[in-house]
Amino acid sequence: MKILVAVKRVVDHAVRVRVRPDRSGVETDNVRMSMNPFDKHAVEAAVALNEAGRADEIVIVSIGPKQANDVILTALAMGAHRGILIEAEGRLETLAVAKLLKAAADEERPDLVLLGKQAVDDDSNHVGQMLAGLLDWPQATFASGIKVVGNGLEVTREVEFGRTTIAIPLPAVVTADLRLNMPRNAGLPMVMRARQKPLTVRSIAEFGVDIAPRLEIERVSPPPEREGGRIVTGVSELAAAITAELSQLETL
Repeated sequence: MKILVAVKRVVDHAVRVRVRPDRSGVETDNVRMSMNPFDKHAVEAAVALNEAGRADEIVIVSIGPKQANDVILTALAMGAHRGILIEAEGRLETLAVAKLLKAAADEERPDLVLLGKQAVDDDSNHVGQMLAGLLDWPQATFASGIKVVGNGLEVTREVEFGRTTIAIPLPAVVTADLRLNMPRNAGLPMVMRARQKPLTVRSIAEFGVDIAPRLEIERVSPPPEREGGRIVTGVSELAAAITAELSQLETL
């Protein structure tokens, strides 16, 4: 089985996200970046399948600037076999990303495409579903468990009422939830070996995909600062405070 894993370079989860002064988007200059956390779980799932003898090759693909090489190298250090960077400057809409991944999948012909359920920078949760639609493949989203059974997969999914397990044939698209696994930390020897693995840089023009934007962002604003809480002396004061708040909401 051949697995294609899509990864994205985003602002590191430990960094406080700041909005640019011109309100055009999130500040990324001179900010620590790393692999999207959900995508890291997808990479770990692919490597685990390879180690279990269920996968023969893991191909990592990322779409972004030259600096996105670092997230591909992270995936290669975790155990993937080769990487592809589709070089793109500026913001790409989710449909454009899905189209590019579809073009990459058409060339690579994987049996399984894995990616995070969403990216933590835009939280759109679009790409996996769009990609499955473009490929006309079955999909399983929010996966917390993946098991190869015969010529298909059994995928445990996180849903509103708990978990459910579904069976899907291959080829398929699966998006990873945080509960899927515990991603490994690549040691220095693995990082050094990753630099010897194949990494191809390609331009968007090579794929012949229309990436023209269809949405216009008027303004990005930070969330309002949370107001500080207050300490009450007892249940009666707490009840009075709640009643007062409810009364104010009713007048709005």
